[in-house]
Amino acid sequence: MKKIFILGLLWLSWTGCLMAQDLQVVVKDEHENTALIGVSMLILENKQGAVSDENGLIVFPNPPVGKLTLRFQLIGYERKQISINWPDDVGEMPLEVLLHESHDEMETVTVSSTRSSRTIEDIPTRVEFIAGEELDEKVNMKPGDIRVLLSESTGIQVQVTSPTSANAGIRIQGLDGRYTQILKDGFPLYSGAASGLGLLQIPPLDLQQVELIKGSASTLYGGGAIAGLVNLISKRPDEDGELSFVLNGTNAGGFDASGFYGKRNEKIGTTIFAAYNTNSPFDPAAIGLSAIPKFDRFSFNPKVFLYPSKSTDLEFGVNLSLEDRVGGDMDYLKGNRSNPDAFFESNQSERLSTQFVLNHRLEEKKRLQVKNSYNVFNRKLGTNAYDFNAVQQSTFTEINYQIDGKATDWVLGGNLWTEAFKEEQTNNFPVRDYNLNTFGAFVQNNTNLSQKWVLESGLRTDYVLDYGLAVLPRIALMYKANVNFSSRFGGGLGYKAPTIFTEESERLQYQNIQPIDADFNTLEKSYGLNWDLNYKTSLFNDQLFFSVNHLFFYTYLNNPLFLEQIGGSEFRFVNIDGYSDTKGTETNIKWMFRDFKWFMGYTYTHARINSNGIRRDNPLTPKHRINSVLFYEVHDKWKIGWESYYFSQQRLSDGSVGQSYWIMGFMAEKIWEKFSVFINFENFLDARQTRFDTIFTGNIDNPNFREIYAPLDGFVINGGVKLRLM
Repeated sequence: MKKIFILGLLWLSWTGCLMAQDLQVVVKDEHENTALIGVSMLILENKQGAVSDENGLIVFPNPPVGKLTLRFQLIGYERKQISINWPDDVGEMPLEVLLHESHDEMETVTVSSTRSSRTIEDIPTRVEFIAGEELDEKVNMKPGDIRVLLSESTGIQVQVTSPTSANAGIRIQGLDGRYTQILKDGFPLYSGAASGLGLLQIPPLDLQQVELIKGSASTLYGGGAIAGLVNLISKRPDEDGELSFVLNGTNAGGFDASGFYGKRNEKIGTTIFAAYNTNSPFDPAAIGLSAIPKFDRFSFNPKVFLYPSKSTDLEFGVNLSLEDRVGGDMDYLKGNRSNPDAFFESNQSERLSTQFVLNHRLEEKKRLQVKNSYNVFNRKLGTNAYDFNAVQQSTFTEINYQIDGKATDWVLGGNLWTEAFKEEQTNNFPVRDYNLNTFGAFVQNNTNLSQKWVLESGLRTDYVLDYGLAVLPRIALMYKANVNFSSRFGGGLGYKAPTIFTEESERLQYQNIQPIDADFNTLEKSYGLNWDLNYKTSLFNDQLFFSVNHLFFYTYLNNPLFLEQIGGSEFRFVNIDGYSDTKGTETNIKWMFRDFKWFMGYTYTHARINSNGIRRDNPLTPKHRINSVLFYEVHDKWKIGWESYYFSQQRLSDGSVGQSYWIMGFMAEKIWEKFSVFINFENFLDARQTRFDTIFTGNIDNPNFREIYAPLDGFVINGGVKLRLM
């Protein structure tokens, strides 16, 4: 009996020691093996937690005996969850836990396109966001322009409008490029006469992020944002500073050199971006016509930021772009002028734009902003039989006032948008001069209806001289069930003022197209709806992260503007008696496991035109598209990516059907502290329209070009070096 009593005392003493023992955990960065401060640890069984100190140490006194599930979280790192049996499975302490750095920071990002100070997870408007590592990867693939950056997103298609000069526009959800508004820091700089070249003249190195809103955004930004908008946000200077360069070359005769500098102190900051891009004519199909034109382009974007007080800051910026682009007959482009009838298409353009922004905080939660831009775009387009020389001048001025509250915030404002287009008389055909002036006022409200519901509502009224009034209401509603599931639903009205600048007229080089007639043509008006579902979770003790976003969309255009032939070789724009609409779905899936990321996307688009009761498919719109990007990244050491894109058959204007095709690419980058080297194998399956179809009829001196639905440049290898000196 005495022995049993002694053993009982020993057991109770041992158990008491265990019960009094503290659980100690040290949390470190997986790659750097450095301690992480501020990591929160939660024991799921009793919902109690602790936070790591400057040594990465977490001490939790007297945890309950038995199975414990520990969850670790830190902004910028992937959440991790482990299970232990306390104290049986725990040996020598502290227990070491390694966290994997995350480069998916969308939930903490504040976007500017919604005109709200809320983060992306608290905005009812659906916003897609490209920044950080993803943006850096696109620089590797196409350092000279943003076509690849945009075309690899679900629901977005880059449409080539000139097969020899590679002019292109952007289509969102099957709608013509003129219904998408491209902004630079909130300014509309790439519309009208510049639309066919805009995507080709925007290098990505000075971009901080790219924000995409699909569906009607006209309530926020006026005419032209029926299909959606792309807002290109420039880098801003910080106290650490940045000095970086990118040098890139291609086997297709291309060379790109870009440099960016940014730095600020207490009162002043500066950013300077400069780029030179050039290419020799390239004809991979050996048909005698260029798939990549001969071009030289210079870009220069300096900006000054002033901080005279804590409540006021100012920005002054200038964008300058000069380009000489010539495509067509390869012998002609190489300097052989023996054939006087040789076909060519020349685009000489000069762009100068200025931006001014004043931000003033009246009170802690109230802000006033004044912004202005002036843009002049000079374009000379010529062929062996035709010349088009014109200047477009435009201004944009806006004043807005923002109030940020705890549960609700407001944005109110007004703007004036002017556009003057003047064409040089080069033949007997009438010039297409016009002035388009728009006065607008808008109001937007975001309100937290409850912890789970957020409502965004807005109203814009624009008065377009010569075309009348456009009233544009918009509403969006977000439901957040929990940290795993949310949903957004929204819709709004839109409009577009008629001009001669469309994908159809760009293909014809504006030849024999009659002027827009304000007595004959009217505003194109639309409504659009979006509904998306979002779910994210972690699996296998937080080893695998999974998220899915599914979007339903619909856009209706009443009396849309189309180009029709009126006899002989002349054309005019007509608001058809009918409508066009587009509907479909987008699905985006993301898998993340340690250093691997896999992005999967599918887009279904059904775009139709109903004219005088006759229905037909909208040309150049693939019904099915698949995206797949598998990426391996060891932070600050390696990046390796493999991309696959499928495009289904597309209906063409002549009633024929284009062939489906796959595009695949492979990219690798080796990173050191101050520099990295990269190589990219773009379209290594060599998918080209000239491999499985024709691009023109007639003869090479007088080609009649067909619509382009597949790549023309084929398999291209590019590689280069990035330097990071600050």
